[in-house]
Amino acid sequence: MVAAAAALLSACTVACNGKMEKNPFLEEYTTPYEIPPFDQIEYSHYLPALEAGIAQKKAEIQAIVDNPEAATFENTIMPLERSGEILDKVATVFFALDESNSSDEMVAIAEEFYPRYSQFSDEITMNDALFERIKAVYENREGLATDQRRAVENYYKQFTRNGALLDAAGKEQLKEVNTELTNLYLTYNKNLLNATNAFEIVVEDSTRLAGLPESSIAQAAEEAATRNLGEGKWVFTLHAPSRLPLLQYADDRDLREEMYKGYTSLASEGEYNNNPVISKILQARARKAALLGFENFGAYMTDNVMAKTTENAENLLMQIWRPAVKRVKEEVAEMQALADSENAGITIEPWDYYYYAEKVRRKKYDLDESEVRQYFCVDSVRNGIFSMAERLYGVKFTEMPDAPKYYDEVTVYDVTDAATGEHIAVFMTDYFPRASKRQGAWMSEFKGSWEKEDGTSSRPVIYNVGNFSRPTADTPALLTLDEVETMFHEFGHGLHGMLSKARLKSQAGTNVDRDFVELPSQIHEHWALEPELLRTYAKHWKTGEVIPDELIEKLQASATHNQGFATAELAGAALLDLQYGKLNPEGEVDAVAFEKQVAEALGMPKELTFRYRSPYFKHVFGSDGYASGYYTYLWAEVLDTDGFELFKEKGIFDPETARKFKENVLEAGGSDDPMTLYVKFRGHEPSVDALLRNRGLEPEKQVNLSSKSGK
Repeated sequence: MVAAAAALLSACTVACNGKMEKNPFLEEYTTPYEIPPFDQIEYSHYLPALEAGIAQKKAEIQAIVDNPEAATFENTIMPLERSGEILDKVATVFFALDESNSSDEMVAIAEEFYPRYSQFSDEITMNDALFERIKAVYENREGLATDQRRAVENYYKQFTRNGALLDAAGKEQLKEVNTELTNLYLTYNKNLLNATNAFEIVVEDSTRLAGLPESSIAQAAEEAATRNLGEGKWVFTLHAPSRLPLLQYADDRDLREEMYKGYTSLASEGEYNNNPVISKILQARARKAALLGFENFGAYMTDNVMAKTTENAENLLMQIWRPAVKRVKEEVAEMQALADSENAGITIEPWDYYYYAEKVRRKKYDLDESEVRQYFCVDSVRNGIFSMAERLYGVKFTEMPDAPKYYDEVTVYDVTDAATGEHIAVFMTDYFPRASKRQGAWMSEFKGSWEKEDGTSSRPVIYNVGNFSRPTADTPALLTLDEVETMFHEFGHGLHGMLSKARLKSQAGTNVDRDFVELPSQIHEHWALEPELLRTYAKHWKTGEVIPDELIEKLQASATHNQGFATAELAGAALLDLQYGKLNPEGEVDAVAFEKQVAEALGMPKELTFRYRSPYFKHVFGSDGYASGYYTYLWAEVLDTDGFELFKEKGIFDPETARKFKENVLEAGGSDDPMTLYVKFRGHEPSVDALLRNRGLEPEKQVNLSSKSGK
């Protein structure tokens, strides 16, 4: 180990506020199951731990490079897999809290943390001596086990995709572009968070609240109180639990329009305008793709996943887009007819869509979602997802009230084998919005699962984050149907992390192809409204009454209601993302004009827009994560709808079907080709038809995904 790392690791201290203080990241965690000791972590610990982690990993990589023996999987790939313990510890905590519990201090640290982390990542993938050893193993990979061979191939591709084959000048250029992109993503995300928190609608006339559920009115009153606005005022924000009920239920059309326009212009002007940032991101991405020998950034991003090309992804999306648009026109016609029958004197506009879709649903199915919410208290839904997991996979969740947590609203669970009591994982939930948390819902980990050097397995620490409807003074948190499905979705990601048995860290849990990672999350959404499970967890929050069969029948009957809108706005956003990936701009890009151009080319109905406009399309511009990859939600839905049809055929809790899904998908991680794993579970390759059937849309023609798989 190099001297710098040894000094840092042996002292385990840093200078903090003029005194010497232990840094918890540089010590073994003595907490239950090695949960990060959040109560001991100070802002001053992050950057010193980052540098200590970098020093440690540098020493470990140098030891690999200095090994005089010929490169093998055991002396090159395995030490690389197991390197960077300190870096992993500090990075997972920092990334998590920066997203879910940010502050001015975290923002300041982020401006140093992310660029330094990115620069070190470049140093690793551009290390010529390390790459030569990986290349030697790659060239002699025949005879390795499937997961080992796949790991070597992935490392080789990862290094070449990150500049390993570039000359010295090219590597320097790539480092500069990567640093530029890291800083641009920081700016984009900061603007988005600030713009979201800056927006508010203050209502002072109670008559303007007509139509809104009592829970939404109560939340708006509590929001006004937290802002010290006094009695008789209500505040609505852009967070989904505030925004969506207003759009869905508010009779005041001007109020709906104000909210809609506020959301769709988010981070689009003024101090927090993200449009200039987007232009710079697109230019930098084009330079990066060109340096690495790709036609454009979309080609670079899709080359490394199941789709292989943007054209393959676009072909799939268009087979979904066209039936969805056809249905949108039918939905709008129904809404307009209803508005006309009420003598509303309006033409349906985008801010009317949610409102009249709900009215149509009530009329056609006699279903009022505000009534349905009474059966979906957050605790009841959580009981439902835990029950699903136990019945399918034999795992049990027990709350750990004294476990470390990063925020007082977080709940921590010990996950065990229901039959043996053996500890499997730790699971955390953080479900409610706050100003320090970005919008959306997600899953990640503080610690992953893989095979350690002594042959034992590391046990994961997994968390789910959401922005669901908060409890009020009078009611618990009552979830919308969309929020219920989102909770099941993120829990599916959680199961992927918790149940992993992949031997290698780089293949464990959700470390799979980007367009395969959504299969475990999306398939579990199907259980949310299945009558067999609903009757066990959907109970009225006041009376404890189980959801009545009559209401279940209405939910089933209305399952495909408004799916034209839901599908078109999702597919439209994915198609917009792919068009951005095809750009090679030399000058400024006008995102507003480009969006308009794409919408016109697609024939987008005027009553809707993209699910996310560019200035708040965080999936695409907040990082590289889903850039030219937002299509993966629909790609994975082809898999999940086809896969769930097997559960429906055999029984939604059929032990054999659950076993095959657990072994071949949840436990396998990225240890084999994703299509190979899917076929082992399902027995055949999927087609788009199952997705269209599930959404109640009429298929155009069948598309087979086999040509898009492969290594």
